[in-house]
Amino acid sequence: MEPRLTVQDLACRRGDRLLFRGLSFTLAASQALQVVGANGTGKSSLLRILAGLLRPFGGTVERAGFVALLDGNLPLDEHLPLGQALAFWGRIDRVTEALDLAPNTLFDVPVRFLSTGQRKRAAIAQSNPREGGIWLLDEPLNGLDVRAAEQLQYQVAEHRARGGIVVVASHQPFALPNGKRIDIAEFAA
Repeated sequence: MEPRLTVQDLACRRGDRLLFRGLSFTLAASQALQVVGANGTGKSSLLRILAGLLRPFGGTVERAGFVALLDGNLPLDEHLPLGQALAFWGRIDRVTEALDLAPNTLFDVPVRFLSTGQRKRAAIAQSNPREGGIWLLDEPLNGLDVRAAEQLQYQVAEHRARGGIVVVASHQPFALPNGKRIDIAEFAA
């Protein structure tokens, strides 16, 4: 199935505050979108709506393809050793490559003792959907060193080359050649 993401006249309300309204865009296979804006303007909320985890206040979201969200809520049990936490998801082989580690180097270390960057890199590898999926990345470069940030941007480019869609919400520059860009402040309510 070829991925597609269509947003029509989207509005988001958090508590009593309407964050944005009138947001519309369409992304097809191999396309990317970077969402920018100040803290608290709704970038993370937008990604959660796109993932289907938060109901929009108005408008519609239509998705075709597998969806993976990488945000600040890393999907790893902090109390388990990394190997066990990853085994739950069945992704140990992918993580070894993504962490650029010899097999089992950190697999006996409880997740809570890993650095922010190590946890983030493990979560990135764990959360990657099948080819052709939709990747939703919320501040993906936070906590990553230069090499890991370059590697993630390369993985995103490869995902797009295979027909995947990427939406990145980030304050940091992120390489998305020929990608679209939305400043969410332009849709502030």
